[in-house]
Amino acid sequence: MVNLKKFITLFVFISLIGIGIAAISSPRKRTFKNLKVLPKKISPEKLNDIMNNYKDALGVDCNFCHASAKDSLAHVLDFASDAKPEKDIARKMMRMTSKINKKYFDAVKDEKLNALPAVSCITCHHRKPQAGEKR
Repeated sequence: MVNLKKFITLFVFISLIGIGIAAISSPRKRTFKNLKVLPKKISPEKLNDIMNNYKDALGVDCNFCHASAKDSLAHVLDFASDAKPEKDIARKMMRMTSKINKKYFDAVKDEKLNALPAVSCITCHHRKPQAGEKR
């Protein structure tokens, strides 16, 4: 009887250690749905940084390009949806600025020899949804 209690105690203890190790282990990389221009295996932090830069450069909120989920009463955004044409326009603009930067400014590098974008959304938009729009 004593051996059974020791065995159960040891089993529970080892199980708790295993659960603890699993809980603090690095989480699996999250993959996002419907990324057509950005890398498929981008980190959530990098994606948020990029999206926040777009929001700031155009002076808009996320719902400018992203549609609300159809089944959401709380107006949660469906980031994978292509329902809004602004999202497709944004993708075209991303490709355009990437081509411009690669063709004309690829020589500008940071300390890790990554190409630094010379042209970005704010270059033309100046915190306005449409480039050249007056205040």
